[in-house]
Amino acid sequence: MKKSILLCTFGLLALCSFAQTNPAITSWIQNTTGIKGRHYVKNNSTAINDNDSANVLGVYYSATSVYIRANGVPGYVTGPFLDGNPSITTSQNAIFKFPLTPVKNTGTATATTGGNIGIFINGVALFDYRDGVSWQNSSNSLKGGPLGGTGDNVWNRDAVVAERGGFDCAKGHPAMGNYHHHQNPSAFKLDLTVISTVCNLYDADGLYVIDSSKHSPLIGFAYDGFPIYGAYAYKNVDGTGGIVRMKSSYTLRSITQRNTYFNGNTVTAGPVVSTTYPLGYFREDYQYTAPTAANPDYLDEHNGRFCITPEYPNGIYCYFATVDANWNSAYPYAVGPTFYGIRSSAKVTSITESVTRYMPSTTAISEKGKEALTFNVFPNPGNDILAIQADGLQQNNLLVELFDMQGRLLISSNLFQGSTITYLDTRGLYSGEYILRLSNAQTVVSKKVIIAKD
Repeated sequence: MKKSILLCTFGLLALCSFAQTNPAITSWIQNTTGIKGRHYVKNNSTAINDNDSANVLGVYYSATSVYIRANGVPGYVTGPFLDGNPSITTSQNAIFKFPLTPVKNTGTATATTGGNIGIFINGVALFDYRDGVSWQNSSNSLKGGPLGGTGDNVWNRDAVVAERGGFDCAKGHPAMGNYHHHQNPSAFKLDLTVISTVCNLYDADGLYVIDSSKHSPLIGFAYDGFPIYGAYAYKNVDGTGGIVRMKSSYTLRSITQRNTYFNGNTVTAGPVVSTTYPLGYFREDYQYTAPTAANPDYLDEHNGRFCITPEYPNGIYCYFATVDANWNSAYPYAVGPTFYGIRSSAKVTSITESVTRYMPSTTAISEKGKEALTFNVFPNPGNDILAIQADGLQQNNLLVELFDMQGRLLISSNLFQGSTITYLDTRGLYSGEYILRLSNAQTVVSKKVIIAKD
């Protein structure tokens, strides 16, 4: 990697000051503790430790660009992938380049593509809605579909629907080792209506926890440089109106036959709507209706809007990881089906300009640590297992400890940066009151919990 690492000397004060405030530089979860990836294999609920470093490994910036070095490995456990996917999460050893001042595309919108279209702040890849399979693609037909078709790619399969059985608890899976999310990166088990049982045995979490009471965190950047947020935001674009769920403006068409686009144009027929191929199985099952002034929480055709956020008090165009009222993923899921901005080639082989490496200041790390130390415990009273769920994004490792009322340490666990939940096995404890303590290098918080045996 060719790069020049510069220090914040007098002549570079303006550039360094810029780095302290630009979220495209400061928002990444950098691996400052050496944590590694972990994965499950089928029929084994004990996570296996890997050798590849997790989260973001380096952030470098120039006057115009930011470079992110990452393996594409999250801090939460990945796998197993129960649809027969033979891959496991492996290091991508990649560098991603993003513009510090992204630009709106005023010409013909650029369609998203298969493969990476952005990355999350832990360095994990974002894919769009598709899985690369269409109903009548002569080189990659659907099982059971017509073979030797025209290859017109009309009915494109939606990965979030069609491949759900192959997603792990965190709603991700690998493509030739490249672990990625097509959708909101929070665990299935944390949705209001749980639509997958994979977390029952292979327990893991995700990048963040959905919270309907506060603005969702910045969770990634698209390949055009614009930020991606979670599911909830200010109702109005000026930052007022309270917190509401950001809603997709794409809805399912009312059709039983698949032989036209939503605009009425006739196309090569796909399979009839059925339990095997339900509405939503293909991208073309959706139609777009533009939001109105009366519905300011609906998003545009790219799945975003220009608005004020906590990180951008002057406003910026933002994408949102959309979910429905049950917190299940809602098409088009994050970015797409077209980009709002000008997409540049985001994955590069090396850094060819002079850059400064960004490391958060001690003060910034401390403040992030304090913000992270709010948590929930459930159930409370508990019995055999306590789940400890941290609030928001975890920029630091947390030590989780359970003490008796005499101050004796009974159980401890770790909640690693870039993950959200951990568990304590309390089967060996008697009924009574205990003290649960979370701590990092900056802050300690405690909460009383009750163990109530039957």
